[in-house]
Amino acid sequence: MAIVDAILREEAVDGRTLDRILKQHPKDGRGLFSRSEIIAGFRRFAPRRSWPVDPVAFVERLRMRPVRTQSGVTPVTVLTKPFPCPGECIFCPNDVRMPKSYLADEPGAQRAADNAFDPYRQTWSRLAAYHSIGHPTDKVELIILGGTWSFHPESYQIWFVERCFDAMNDFGRGVDGRGETAADERFAALPALDGRALPPGAYNRAIRAALRHHPGDELLAASETATWQSLARAQVRNENALCRNVGLTVETRPDHVSLEEVRRIRRLGGTKVQIGIQSLSDRVLRANRRGHDVAATRRALALLRAAGFKIHAHWMPNLHGATPAGDVADYARLFDDPDFRPDEIKIYPCSLVASAELMEHYQSGAWRPYDTDELLAVLTASLARTPDYCRVTRMIRDFSSDDIVDGNRIANLREVAEARLRDTGGACRDIRSREIRGLAVDPASLRRVETRYETGIGEERFLQLVTPEDRLAAFLRLSLPRAAPPVDELRGCAVIREVHVYGGALELGRRAADRAQHAGLGRQLIERAADLAAEAGFAGLAVISAVGTRGYYRGLGFGDGALYQHRPTRRRGTAAIAPA
Repeated sequence: MAIVDAILREEAVDGRTLDRILKQHPKDGRGLFSRSEIIAGFRRFAPRRSWPVDPVAFVERLRMRPVRTQSGVTPVTVLTKPFPCPGECIFCPNDVRMPKSYLADEPGAQRAADNAFDPYRQTWSRLAAYHSIGHPTDKVELIILGGTWSFHPESYQIWFVERCFDAMNDFGRGVDGRGETAADERFAALPALDGRALPPGAYNRAIRAALRHHPGDELLAASETATWQSLARAQVRNENALCRNVGLTVETRPDHVSLEEVRRIRRLGGTKVQIGIQSLSDRVLRANRRGHDVAATRRALALLRAAGFKIHAHWMPNLHGATPAGDVADYARLFDDPDFRPDEIKIYPCSLVASAELMEHYQSGAWRPYDTDELLAVLTASLARTPDYCRVTRMIRDFSSDDIVDGNRIANLREVAEARLRDTGGACRDIRSREIRGLAVDPASLRRVETRYETGIGEERFLQLVTPEDRLAAFLRLSLPRAAPPVDELRGCAVIREVHVYGGALELGRRAADRAQHAGLGRQLIERAADLAAEAGFAGLAVISAVGTRGYYRGLGFGDGALYQHRPTRRRGTAAIAPA
């Protein structure tokens, strides 16, 4: 309580000020209290004291790693358990302790292993960690990673998603249903695989052998199944939960995106798909035994976009058979060709790990990692080429430097690449570079900017609300399709694929005069989208809403369909924010 009193006497609390206060009030006369302990103490003792501060405002003063939720939502990443993979990519790690392509030393992978790959425990524990360091947990973007999602049995997919929803629903009610779950030692006990002498299918055989330890089922435990009906009940509960799902992402491969899979992901509540494009060169894809061609990528992206999904592409420079000049041209094709043009992209320069089959090509001299100058030349050209409607989410895998045999070890690679781009007179225009994060925003000062571009299925409108300094406060993605939709209920509809308001995440129902969230920006963009849809001749406007945003869209006149929400298009009055 003395620490809280001292903090409240300060106008602002930076790291140096907090350290001074903590040293004046040591823990048990020796160590120092952590921020999470101070926050927990404030929450416990607030009812006894008359502290003149909003509890939320106090927690914001001490919030650790505020960047985690400055995109407006709280991201929660969970991993599926190790499972056979349909791919044979030579660059992919074969860490049998993890889902294919992941390494045990990656932070997210460590959290998954600590929770025995259990979806409920992973979700609940991550929410608890956020809460303890002062982050809001009421608007959750759930990101499900681990191998190829579409290769998992449907019953496992349903069960996994349902248990994540159960954890969000319980956490919002203050219920901890984790129980006692012993660590899963099956995968950690498997012998390590050496990429220099890796027989075909070695990873899959090792994983199958471990999974068959489950009695009564070849690969799934009896408890790892659920029904569509039980998932639907969990989703309905989440619509009004205190911890709501506002986005659900899965990752897969282009050759596993089918009409059936698109409908299944949507039924699960999915709104975004991370998809491994890796390269737009059939020659490079063959050299790396990727298992699909560029035509498969075109088909997959057309299906996903027509179904309204956000497309989050993975692209890898420095693959076997690639060159720096070829990679620069390959990245340019991602945005020059209307069939691609992803909404988000992760750029993962190929790094060599010991368990990857690429080790053989490295030792023979057939493949080498780019040197630093070559790699930065590719990355700066890529950043400069990324349009304003795309977000470069990441530029490096979370591999430990100890796991990298050869290749990039620069942890802040994006920062270095951006600095080099600025030195040459260039600038990043992607979403991540322009989002407002924690800056104060005057909604009245925002102007609307509309970008129009062609896609493989029709026309896309990217609506932005930006500050006078061109910082991005909110955006909307509107698809005006010409192709027949993959889902019957989308016939005759323009589709809102995404609405996103940036700035630090605010709790549901809370407003702040200088914050973009909950200031009506999303509503303004949606009304403009309805006008554009009507002008283009569409009778209806559909939205690929997340489970936890259904109530928000109902309040804007959307009704529930089987997989989407809809409302008729009708002309509105002049938008509150004039176009640029």
